[in-house]
Amino acid sequence: MRQSYFIIGTDTNVGKTYVASALVQHFVQLGFKAVGMKPIASGCELNEPSELGTTGELLNEDVTALSNASNVKAPLNIVNPYHFAPAIAPHIAAELASVNMQIEVIQQAYTQLSELADVVIVEGAGGFFVPINATQTLADVAVALNIPIILVVGIKLGCINHALLTVEAIQARGLKLAGWVANQIEPNMMNFEENLHSLKQRISAPCLSSVQWKKPAQFEL
Repeated sequence: MRQSYFIIGTDTNVGKTYVASALVQHFVQLGFKAVGMKPIASGCELNEPSELGTTGELLNEDVTALSNASNVKAPLNIVNPYHFAPAIAPHIAAELASVNMQIEVIQQAYTQLSELADVVIVEGAGGFFVPINATQTLADVAVALNIPIILVVGIKLGCINHALLTVEAIQARGLKLAGWVANQIEPNMMNFEENLHSLKQRISAPCLSSVQWKKPAQFEL
């Protein structure tokens, strides 16, 4: 089996890392060699000695979570090619660091990971149109990698509009939406089931998981 998925969110803080890590664990439990990838990360700190890389590398908790879920250990420079200290929009962090992020670098890192594992779970940064440089966005990264997308919908007020706009943008680029995950990110979200039903009515791709507040994710995949 050779399979990859690109985990996209309707926004930041909707649970992409939680879902991506759970997906990696899902495939590990099925007996596959699975690895997580975070091409771009902000809010990084200098790491301690680990299997991910040498001391002094910038590392954030999302990358650590993906690595902990993986049963394939890979160098930090291909698991997370671009990493920045400020917890701000990645393209702004890159500008401050005088770095011009390039899709080709991400493609090369992804190809290397694909040679090490059966399954690669790639986690995006923020939403689908987060800029990566002056002219390109995460949507352009998705087009370049051209792997099936799983959309994480943070169930909150406004999520239906965010989800449907993102689905439309994904489909407009000829990309495959393999499915979506409903993630309850607010413990007291009113009408959770009604919002879930509305999304199922309007998104043709399957709902792969409905994750209740602080409950484990289980996937139909």
